[in-house]
Amino acid sequence: MDGRKRKGLWIVLWVVMIAVLAAAVAGIIAIRSMDKDKKEEADSVSMVIVDPDGKSGEQELTDADRTENGGGKKLADADRTENSGEGDPSESSAAESKEDESSEECPETAEGNAETRMPEPEEAADSGYYGALQVIGTQLCDSNGNAVQLRGISTHGLAWFPDYVNAELFRELHDEWKANVVRLAMYTAEYGGYCSGGDQKKLKQLISDGVQYATDNDMYVIIDWHILSDGDPNTHKEDAKAFFTEMSEAYSGYDNVLYEICNEPNGGTSWSSIKSYAEEIIPVIRANDEDAVILVGTPNWSQYVDQAAADPITAYSNIMYTLHFYAATHTDGLRSTMAAAIDAGLPVFVSEYGICDASGNGAIDEKQANAWVELMDRYGVSYVAWNLSNKNETSAVFKNSCGKLSGFTQEDLSSSGRWLYDMLTGKGAGMTSGDSRRQTGSENVQGGQTEKRSEGSRQENDTSVGTQESTEQNVQSRDDGTLQAELQLANSWESEGKTFYQYSLTIANQSQSAVDGWRVVIVFSGEFSLSDAWCGTYSANGNQLEITPADYNARLESGAATGDIGFIVSGGSGMTAENVSVLTAP
Repeated sequence: MDGRKRKGLWIVLWVVMIAVLAAAVAGIIAIRSMDKDKKEEADSVSMVIVDPDGKSGEQELTDADRTENGGGKKLADADRTENSGEGDPSESSAAESKEDESSEECPETAEGNAETRMPEPEEAADSGYYGALQVIGTQLCDSNGNAVQLRGISTHGLAWFPDYVNAELFRELHDEWKANVVRLAMYTAEYGGYCSGGDQKKLKQLISDGVQYATDNDMYVIIDWHILSDGDPNTHKEDAKAFFTEMSEAYSGYDNVLYEICNEPNGGTSWSSIKSYAEEIIPVIRANDEDAVILVGTPNWSQYVDQAAADPITAYSNIMYTLHFYAATHTDGLRSTMAAAIDAGLPVFVSEYGICDASGNGAIDEKQANAWVELMDRYGVSYVAWNLSNKNETSAVFKNSCGKLSGFTQEDLSSSGRWLYDMLTGKGAGMTSGDSRRQTGSENVQGGQTEKRSEGSRQENDTSVGTQESTEQNVQSRDDGTLQAELQLANSWESEGKTFYQYSLTIANQSQSAVDGWRVVIVFSGEFSLSDAWCGTYSANGNQLEITPADYNARLESGAATGDIGFIVSGGSGMTAENVSVLTAP
């Protein structure tokens, strides 16, 4: 082969090699481009979340949208997404897939994208919503066994103040007050009561509205069978069975509903009677809802939690026991009772409390209220304040002069309301105005295992005849130079054709020795009915009322007095207390 032929052959070979190399390079570039396109497409698809209605997007659900088909069932955290309605989802996804780069090169864009991402767990926890609840030992917990605490407020009687059950106010309670639970108090026997001629259809609609408003705002809700003057929950047991059958059927799919099956058993109703009632009502609920937390009242206006601790309900799980207190009356003694019951293994839930005295309409005691909050927080006890209304009484959170139903300001709040707002929001328990810090001197009140404010004085439809001068019915009696009793008429009013009289009783030991028991007999000018009573054991017969002590106020040291005793009777117009006798116990 000559030189020209060899040279030509080499030229051909070089051309072929260059072509092959060029093709290879082009192929590599194409493959890389295809991989990049596929990766971007995959990244984009991975960021598109489809909700139950088939919508796609990445934005968090609004509060109002956190229901499934409008039924109020809580969505799982992973499902709480909704269509943003802005831009191409793939474009937004691509931006998020380059988060590291954009955070350095374009911080404004990165911040904007952060607003549309699902909240971090700690952000979600700030709402105070924990999903389905369970009771483990003495503690209320979430489904993972983490301890949780519910803090919020109770309505007043739904029949009395129905307008406070509204969507905007419930939103405010969650967003601004930082409440995560609302209690719906449906009275059974008082004015407009469910079992005393009230409009049952309207009451159930208010409950339905309240449950939905609470659900829409990531709050828990307590359906409260609010017995009071009926005393023994067995009085309307069959009504209770029918009611809780209906409620548990309606809300079995809700993980934010709790059932309080008897508000405040009283009138000497024993724990055994309450327990028997509970063991008939609980199965009714469990037939429809296997897991909902059920709250059971305790004797003496939900004070004797120690009795429940000694003989708890064991056949069912997720059961808690209620304790109620009013801080200006119930101090160290009842706090010790609660702590001892919890230490003994009883799961306690404070489903009602106030920072005033047991009448619901006396001076507030912030010092004692703060002591209660400290103890409840220490034990992880949930607590619900009384009450959501503008009723003219201390325990109402709105001023009586405030006619608003939402959009409240600090100026609209009562002293109790300001304390509650500050406590719930973490701005410091208690009011800041000096004139509202009224101490009652109740530190010397012995322990209070009982309470009760005057329910009659809270009748929405009453026609007050005014408070009589206490000297008109201020009867004193001394027996054997040992004990002195002073009975005062605190208030009287007309309601539903009856005249109600509220009395307070003080017993003082005038002797040099301690007294370990006492008995008071009051004779009225006519026959009467006992409507309410607190801090003692009462027996009525004709025109005579006999009072003996509770366990905590039976002993009176020398010079000591007990002044938290009180009761309400109804009788004829102008009825008076004719005579008061006080004796030491035999």
